[in-house]
Amino acid sequence: MTKLTVVTGAAGNLGHAVALHLGSIGHKVIGMDRAQKAAEGFPGAFMGGVDLTDEHSAAEAFAQVGQPITGLANIAGGFAWETIADGSVESWDRLYTMNVKTALVASRVVLPLMSAGGSIVNVGAAATLKAAAGMGAYTASKSGVARLTEALAEEHKGAIRVNAVLPSIIDTPNNRADMGEDDAAKWVSPLELAKVIAFLLSDDASAVTGASLAVTGRV
Repeated sequence: MTKLTVVTGAAGNLGHAVALHLGSIGHKVIGMDRAQKAAEGFPGAFMGGVDLTDEHSAAEAFAQVGQPITGLANIAGGFAWETIADGSVESWDRLYTMNVKTALVASRVVLPLMSAGGSIVNVGAAATLKAAAGMGAYTASKSGVARLTEALAEEHKGAIRVNAVLPSIIDTPNNRADMGEDDAAKWVSPLELAKVIAFLLSDDASAVTGASLAVTGRV
């Protein structure tokens, strides 16, 4: 049976890489993003203007996908660096909304549309194991993703698998611009992370649920 997989955040670098890889291994891919357009060469249908922080907007989008949905890759999210003293309280709300609420809403909406044996994969962060300076709001939100993953896995054990990946620095143009390219060879490429996500979505990972898998490259 062809797998029908929804990829959120599909207009971003990682979302596009995940969609490309899933398409290359036979998934029917549906991309969703708040952005109106996907990158050129997107390997499937793309739905723009989807607000995954709003359950009504998300439900309308998922209702158009078709059933049964076999996989959901929650890639939508964001990052901000700021210290606690010099940053804003609003940043904590914003990153929670971008990283936790989008995954929560998409997961809630997809559950009644997902076939038994389906799989959800969330994107956390390896940095949640220990927050660095300037990463308090980000790591707090990504820690929330890990707890969401565990709770969902327990609530749907035996029916739907829910796991998370915890990448270190992902080799994207934005990260190269912000951090320089000297250490980029040590980072995790979008394709490397996409392959791990694809494994967790696959039947080969049928015994894995509730896991947060570190994908740290060579850092």
